[in-house]
Order: sequence, then structure tokens, then C-alpha cells
Amino acid sequence: MALQDSRKDIANVSTNEFDVIEFVIGNVHYGINVAKVVEVINRSDVVAVPHAHPYVDGIFTLRGKTIPLINLPRCLGVQTASAPRNVIVSKLNNYDFGFLVNSVDRIHHVSWRNMEPAPEAGTTSRVVGVVKMPDRIVLLVDFEAIVAEIIPEINDRMNKIDEAPEEIVKKRKDVHLICAEDSPLLRTMLVATLRKAGYDRVRAFINGQDAWNYLRGIVEKEGTIQGHVHFIISDIEMPKMDGHHLLKLVRTDPRFGNIPFVLFSSLISEELYRQGERLGANGHITKPEINNLIKLVDALIFDV
Repeated sequence: MALQDSRKDIANVSTNEFDVIEFVIGNVHYGINVAKVVEVINRSDVVAVPHAHPYVDGIFTLRGKTIPLINLPRCLGVQTASAPRNVIVSKLNNYDFGFLVNSVDRIHHVSWRNMEPAPEAGTTSRVVGVVKMPDRIVLLVDFEAIVAEIIPEINDRMNKIDEAPEEIVKKRKDVHLICAEDSPLLRTMLVATLRKAGYDRVRAFINGQDAWNYLRGIVEKEGTIQGHVHFIISDIEMPKMDGHHLLKLVRTDPRFGNIPFVLFSSLISEELYRQGERLGANGHITKPEINNLIKLVDALIFDV
């Protein structure tokens, strides 16, 4: 089931819609954004790797690439009656992964408005959203958090920042930042690292809709966004409202002027990059390169 040639044009993400691949593990239905998927293949021979992470079965080769195979049933703690037979090959944070699942069902075209944030289910929950179908619930998996747990380098790059001149660090303390990020793990790390860099005034939201409600509330109350929000950082894939739609609303509302808006996501493909540019993004940074994100924020605010 190759997706590179058959997937629909994802330029429509500015309309707050996306395609989700439904897959099954045990008796539970899960989903992954098509934009994260390279293709779906049958499980092939896997070579075990000594001292690999417990979620990793080993490695396999695909078109000359060596790719780790993540056992998703084991990661999610789901018992399966039959052996998983499909592998979802994905590219996240500039890394290639294979995710082992029981079976892949179909592709659904849905609105982010029909996706609800995941209910609070503890700090180890692997679910970031819930899509309600007529006859079942599809759980969207927090793949970024899984990958960050398996590869320590990702966490390191979400925490490490370069030292900045003292005058820049002092200026950062007066900047009001808005962040929209649905992954609890990545949202916590993003806010903590921004504050460590000196950006103390950070307000984080779990989706674009909540961020938009906050921004709109400020201009309706104060009459202007000036002095209240200086910069917006947003993920692309989020429940209720995605980052592209949030960007579209901000750019088409004259009350927000030219407030800097940067997309910080694991989904910065060539097409998504062009879409962000067309909508008026000031920049795109691929997770987990938070050091590059902070440099871009400095450049856009302080002209350094």
C-alpha cells in the first residue's frame, strides 16, 4: 500500500482537514496522520540489535536504508491474539522508523474539529487525540513522544541551547510568547527550554483553537495585540485546529498585523513548507531543533 504516489494533496490543511490512516492493534483502533507516513509494507526479516531499546525489535532494510522497527503493541501495552503483520514506515524529526501493527485498515478524510484532545489518562499516555467515527473511536498516537523516548538524542536537542549575549537574554524576559503544541511531553520540554533561554513569559496551549481563542480574546478586550503577544510558535498537527489554520486566521485578521509566526513541527515536508509560506509563516523549524528555533525568534524580534 504505497502512499507517496496515491496520497491526496495535503495543501488543504489550511482548511483544517487532514487524512488519517486507521490501523488496528489487538481490538483497538488507532490512527496516524498520512503526512507522517511514507508507505505501509508487510513485515520482513528483522535483525536483532544488542542492547536496543525494549520497544525496538531490531532493524530492517528498505530501498537501501536501515530502519529501526518499533513494536507498537509492546510500546502501547496492548496484547494481541495474532502476530502483527504490517509495518507503517514513517519519517519523524528527520528520522526513519517502522512501526509494527496488526493490520492497516483504511484512510479517512476528517476535520481537526472532529478530533478531541485525549482525556487525562496519566503522564505515560501515548494518545494525543480521539477521532469519533460513527461506529468506533480511533485513538491518535503520540508518535513524537515515543520516538523521543527511544532516541535520547532527540531529548538532548530539545534541551540544549547556545549561550547568548547578556543583553539578548535580558531582552528576552520582556517578550510574550504563545506556543501551541498538543504533545504533553514536547509541550513541557518546549516551554522549559524557552524559559531556560530567558523567555520567561511563555503561555502554552494544547491546540490551535485554544490559542486562537486566547488571541482573539485579547484583541476584543484590549483593542490591539501590540504589547500583549510578540510571537507565536505552533505545531502543525493538533486537535480542533491545526497550525496552518491558526496561521491562516492570524494572517487574514488585520488586528494581528504582522506578528511573527513560526511553525515548529516534525511534519515539515516540502509541500507543508510551501503551504506555510503561502499562508505567511515567518519560518519553519523541524523538531527537535529548538536551538535553531530560539535563534530564529531572536532574529525576528531583535533583528540580530
